[in-house]
Amino acid sequence: MADELLLTVNGEPRRIAPGSSVAELVAQIGLDPQKVAVERNGEIAPRSTLADVILADGDVLEIVHFVGGG
Repeated sequence: MADELLLTVNGEPRRIAPGSSVAELVAQIGLDPQKVAVERNGEIAPRSTLADVILADGDVLEIVHFVGGG
């Protein structure tokens, strides 16, 4: 098993431990998993499943976080 997975997150390379979920990645970035939209490999990942979706080497993610204000 590899020591790290290589992902692309918002166009930037990022390494993460194998077995990490999307929710863990989002938290590692410093965002609240309940306040983001995530696209993984071209498909929207439902927010309710982010803790269950395990990342794989080569995954491409786009993460958008919601910001309040007017």
